[in-house]
Amino acid sequence: MSVKDGIILGKRYEVLSKVGAGGMADVYKGRDCMLNRYVAIKVLKKEYKEDENFVRKFRSEAQAAAGLMHPNIVNVYDVGEDRGLYYMVMELVEGITLKEYIERKGRLSHKEVISIAIQMCTGIGIAHAADIIHRDIKPQNIIISKDGKVKVTDFGIAKATTSNTVSSNAMGSVHYTSPEQARGGFSDQRSDIYSVGITLYEMVTGQVPFDGDSTVSVAIKHLQEEITPPSELIPDIPYSLEQIILKCTQKNSERRYKNTDDLIRDMKRSLVDPDGDFVVIPPLRNANTVIITGDELDVIGDAYDDEEDFEEYDAHEYGGDKEYQDGYDTGRHEYDGDYGNDDYDHDDYGNDDYGHDDEYDEYDDEYDDYGSGRGRRGRSDSVNPRMNKVMKILMVVVIIIILFIVIFTVGKTAGLFKFTPSVLPEKTEEEKVKVPSVVGLTEDEAKKTLNEKGLGYKVVERKESNKYEAGTVSEQKTEAGTKVKKNSTVQVVVSSGLVGNKLTIPDVSGRSESEAQSMLEQSGFKKISSEFEFSDSVAEGDVIGTTPAAGAEATEDTQIVMKVSKGAEKKTVPNVIGKADADAQSAIAAAGLSVGTVSYDYNDNVPEGQVVSQSIDGGKKVAAGTAVGISVSLGPKPAEKVSVPPVTNTSLDNARQLISSAGLSVGNITYQYDASVGIGNVISCDPGVGSSVEEGTAINLVISQGAEPGPSSGPSNDSPGPEGGITE
Repeated sequence: MSVKDGIILGKRYEVLSKVGAGGMADVYKGRDCMLNRYVAIKVLKKEYKEDENFVRKFRSEAQAAAGLMHPNIVNVYDVGEDRGLYYMVMELVEGITLKEYIERKGRLSHKEVISIAIQMCTGIGIAHAADIIHRDIKPQNIIISKDGKVKVTDFGIAKATTSNTVSSNAMGSVHYTSPEQARGGFSDQRSDIYSVGITLYEMVTGQVPFDGDSTVSVAIKHLQEEITPPSELIPDIPYSLEQIILKCTQKNSERRYKNTDDLIRDMKRSLVDPDGDFVVIPPLRNANTVIITGDELDVIGDAYDDEEDFEEYDAHEYGGDKEYQDGYDTGRHEYDGDYGNDDYDHDDYGNDDYGHDDEYDEYDDEYDDYGSGRGRRGRSDSVNPRMNKVMKILMVVVIIIILFIVIFTVGKTAGLFKFTPSVLPEKTEEEKVKVPSVVGLTEDEAKKTLNEKGLGYKVVERKESNKYEAGTVSEQKTEAGTKVKKNSTVQVVVSSGLVGNKLTIPDVSGRSESEAQSMLEQSGFKKISSEFEFSDSVAEGDVIGTTPAAGAEATEDTQIVMKVSKGAEKKTVPNVIGKADADAQSAIAAAGLSVGTVSYDYNDNVPEGQVVSQSIDGGKKVAAGTAVGISVSLGPKPAEKVSVPPVTNTSLDNARQLISSAGLSVGNITYQYDASVGIGNVISCDPGVGSSVEEGTAINLVISQGAEPGPSSGPSNDSPGPEGGITE
């Protein structure tokens, strides 16, 4: 029996529409008729329901998760079987995966990382308290809901820790798996903590620490290679956060955090003391590097061949599919965690399509080498000798190289080797780019889109299509989202004509997203999705256009992609306080903003020429072209200048009064004989009368003692001061 829209399971759950598919089960949006709420219904695929092993895994997953009820876990409500269909009813979460969020932001801030991680670890800790190990912690299994709550999902390979046996193929995703999982050993709480550490690493740096050409090669790196410290990639990472990541990802599980409570405690402390040295990593007792034999390599290869069986959910399940985005406005999505208030608004998202996950693309080389039992065994027997033999050979090679270096050095010193040095070209890693989706575009549009990414365009076939009209790309050989070397050529198939019942795509530009979808559905189209991009001319939430374009012919099965506006692209205001005037104005212009009013004023605390304040705070996001005004310091305010008053030929008392009234002070007073100036009057002053001086300046005065007495004359009784030029 197949699952059809409208069917009722368990006399209670109405199936509304399919929203996702995994390795073992399909996921549907449904409605709980008893409680009148929307739910997610996971139904075991038809080809597996007769397989007792798969049924057992399916039930085990449900039983493992059913008892976990917590805000940071995607809750399982019910499990049952109806008319041969095995199903599980779960909480319906509207939001996006942490993987999508990282891809759109590139990397997260310190506060964002800690805030998300604390909620994530809280959910994982609840499972650990119930003796359940997740075994598949990764960003794809962490959901950020519409209301900002972080939830852990997909206990697809979880197993109660009370079980004494652990199958070697119960492994999580290879990029996040712990060394003990990679080797097929026993897994406990610290295995999940290792995966948490890898997830933290990706949040901080925007990339996983280990990558390779195949799942086996990545698994071996987890066993044998140390991760590159995050600070080498992100120099400004807080010291405490880096130490937390390094402790989580120790090869030896005994050196990791014992439980999530200890990890959460350190993360909370990191929020208030980012550069503190409080993370304690236990000393190394045994070698971290694990030597892998050829036989063990086969075991690892076997285990990862079946990895797809355990990838239960893709990004569509909880956010990439249109059904899960009803009422979810990515342009206004805000994450407000319990421990941080960083806005997760639309400006932080990139333009990558929702729901795409490159991590589990098939590796042709891996399947060529390990795809069949015959191939694996033959390769192991003939190519992979035991590692101890390899190590002996490598030792011999190293000794030969050392001897060669010694001989070369001695010979060069003796002048035996003479050569002209040449400049070798610098070896650089070839730049890689993500292949954009061009299906549904016209040939010219597809070529332009690829060329803008630095990629070539080649039509390898033209054939009829039951989805796309003539001249439209109906298929691309390199899937969208795949990373390829720049200047690579993308091969496409172009429709030579549309076959089937033809429908015309209506013009929905300028309509709201919901209105546009209704128009497309009324026109007979069944597959409709949305992509979001910035637009200066179309209001946020309205449709810019569609792919294929309006007026094109298509069939009901054609994928119609609505391009929805996120509004004008916001720009981040730079913090220019303390910068030189010219540098500040250049920084504002470089940020895509305009320089507003520039004012200048005296400031005792800011050096001349530096910015004192700005009209919009640094870090705020505003529309492109917004004017940002700045205030620039003229340095300390100089004292006001005053003119020395006319004090000559006036009495000393009058001079004092004039000087004080002008805001000046009387300095030194000296006396000297001068027959031309009356006794007691001012002969001169320094600075002189009319001089421009600063307020408070001291004015030195010279006072007349009258005519100088003759040789026979005694001192005059009228003399007001000391004899002959004495200073007062």
